Amino acid sequence: MALYVQKFGGTSVADPERISEVVDHVRRTVARGDQVVMVVSAMGKETDELLRLANEVSDVRPGREMDMLITAGERKAVALVAMALHGAGIPADSFTGSQAGIITDTTHENARIEEVMADRIKESLAAGSVPVVAGSQGMSTDKEVTFLGRGGSDTTAVALAHRLEADACELYTDVPGVFTTDPRLVTNARKMSHLSFDELLEMTACGCPKPAMRSVEYAHRHGVALHIRSAFTWEQGTWVNEEGSMERAIVTAVVHDMSEAKVTISHVPDEPGIAARLFRTLADEDVNVDMIVQNVSNEGVTDISFTVPMSQLDGAVAAANGLGIGQVTSDDKIGKISLIGAGMKSNPGVAAQMFETLAENGINIQMLSTSGIRISAIVDAGRTEDAVNVLHAAFELDRPVF
Repeated sequence: MALYVQKFGGTSVADPERISEVVDHVRRTVARGDQVVMVVSAMGKETDELLRLANEVSDVRPGREMDMLITAGERKAVALVAMALHGAGIPADSFTGSQAGIITDTTHENARIEEVMADRIKESLAAGSVPVVAGSQGMSTDKEVTFLGRGGSDTTAVALAHRLEADACELYTDVPGVFTTDPRLVTNARKMSHLSFDELLEMTACGCPKPAMRSVEYAHRHGVALHIRSAFTWEQGTWVNEEGSMERAIVTAVVHDMSEAKVTISHVPDEPGIAARLFRTLADEDVNVDMIVQNVSNEGVTDISFTVPMSQLDGAVAAANGLGIGQVTSDDKIGKISLIGAGMKSNPGVAAQMFETLAENGINIQMLSTSGIRISAIVDAGRTEDAVNVLHAAFELDRPVF
C-alpha cells in the first residue's frame, strides 16, 4: 500500500463538475489499495474575489483579519470536496490547516511553516478515511490563523508529505507538467518527464509560475519526490527528485519573466561603503533585489544597475533617491530570459551560443547574471518573446532526451 499526498489547485475544483472528476480520480486511487491525503485550494478565483471584497470594504486591512478572510476560501472548498467524497461512498474528513497541525510563524499574509503535527491526519488515515486538508493555511505559534501566501497549497502538500513519509507528493494543476519553455509562446515546447530539484528551483526563481518556489525548496530540503501533473487529463506529468533525468540535456529549459523592472543610479562616487549603504537601505525597505551590475569606475564615478519586482519599483526608486548618491532612473519595459540546465556545469560554450544567438537576431543584452546551472539576461520587453523562441530553437529543446 502506497501513500500519496495529492494537491488540487483552484482550477481543479472550480465547480461541482470539476470536483466530481477529482473525486472519481481519488476513488480510483483508493480502489487500487493506496491511501490518499488531499490538499485543496480555494475554488476557482475565490481568493481574488475575497481580496476584492476586502478592498471595497475598507482601506484598513489588518493582517490578522486578512488571513481570517482569505483562508475562508479553502475551508469552503474542503467541506464541499469531503461531501462529494461521502456521496461517492468514500469516507472522508475535512480539516483546516490548524486542525491538520500546520504550525507557522507569526507573519500574517505570508507565513512560513515551522512544524507539522499531523496526529489527526494519521488517525483519519488509520480509520480508513481520506483526509481533505485546506491548503495555504495554518495556526501561528500565537494561536492565530495564518495564510501561507499565493501558491501556499503546494507548500502545505509537501510539508504533509514529508511529515507522513508519503511515497510521493502529486501536485495537480491546469497544465500537464513542466515544459522546456512557456507553451503559450513556443508551440513546440516539450513537456519534460524528469527534472532535478536544482533545475526546478532555478526555473521557479526565474519566472516559471508553477509549482510555488517555496514548495520546491521544502521538497528539496527534505527529499520529497514531486509529481507535477494535470487534473484535466490525468496523464503522467513531470517527476522531480534529487537526480532528475539520467540523460541530461546541456540546457533543460528557457524561462522568461516579465515582472521585473530595472533601476540605474548614475555618477555614483566610487568609494568604499556606497554600495553597502544602497543595498542595506533597500533591504530595510523590504525591496527584493535580483540582478546587480556595477560598471568600471571612470574618473572616480560609476553606475550601478539592479532589478526589482515591478510592484516594488516605486519604493526602490524612492529609497535610492533618498540616499542622494547619484541620478536615479528606472525602466519597467524589460524582460528576463534564463537558460537553465544541470548539464551546463560540464559543457563549455553555452554562454557563447546564447550570446551569438541573441546577437544574430538583433536582441541586445542589458544585464547578465549566472549560477552553476543558469545564465540570465535582461533584454527589451518587446523582444522577450523573440528571445525565448530563438533560444529554444538554438538549443533544440523541442527534441526529446532519451
